[in-house]
Amino acid sequence: MIGIMGAMPEEIRHLIPHIQQVSRKESGMREYFQGILHDTPVVLVFSRMGKVAAATTATNLILEFGVEEIIFTGVAGALHPELRIGDVVVGQHLYQHDMDASPIMPRFEIPLLERQYFETPRLQTDRAMAAVRRFFEKMDAYISEAEKTQFNIQAPAVVLGDIASGDVFVSAHAHKEAISEGLPGVQCVEMEGAAVAQVCYEFEIPCTVIRTISDAANESSEVDFPRFIETIASNYSEGIVLEWFRQRKDLI
Repeated sequence: MIGIMGAMPEEIRHLIPHIQQVSRKESGMREYFQGILHDTPVVLVFSRMGKVAAATTATNLILEFGVEEIIFTGVAGALHPELRIGDVVVGQHLYQHDMDASPIMPRFEIPLLERQYFETPRLQTDRAMAAVRRFFEKMDAYISEAEKTQFNIQAPAVVLGDIASGDVFVSAHAHKEAISEGLPGVQCVEMEGAAVAQVCYEFEIPCTVIRTISDAANESSEVDFPRFIETIASNYSEGIVLEWFRQRKDLI
């Protein structure tokens, strides 16, 4: 069984109608949708925003529902200057940019685990990259030209890169620069991915983090963000996740 998570309801709501034999269960103030997606047993859940909420939800997916893999889909703010709104980053190394237990241990190192990041397995990143490319080929079926024009989405790209998570919505240039200085290889920032990756690491199951760039993680972020989530991000999540499961079905 595979768990599918999103931090906001808009990021997963379009997937619910695609689940067959769907049943609903409430647990830990979350609503879980369980059923079949492209011949694969799945559990879909809105985790809420932040590392604690994401980690709690991921743990419950593993312990209560027995998932053997987790996919997290959602949005992120760009750190790399070449990323544009509508691009997609598939997480390779997941950092917690607000983890700092220095001088006891190096900045960013996770206590007791002696590591600064969690790595996504190659099989998962390859599948995710392929799914995003296939979604881009079919993008017109999900997003209108008017919506793409509104956010200047012209030739979106997918990159495999590092992602940093923290319990803060990055919307100031100075904060963005501070994160980039500490973690120069990171492509984008969000609030949940590294927490999910840590849970999956500790339970020894694979996870995939797929992030759509919604903003430039600066002072314009809060202006563009709500509209982007409503009109673009929800359709990206739907299309990419469906392509991921179609591809998986073809490989079985």
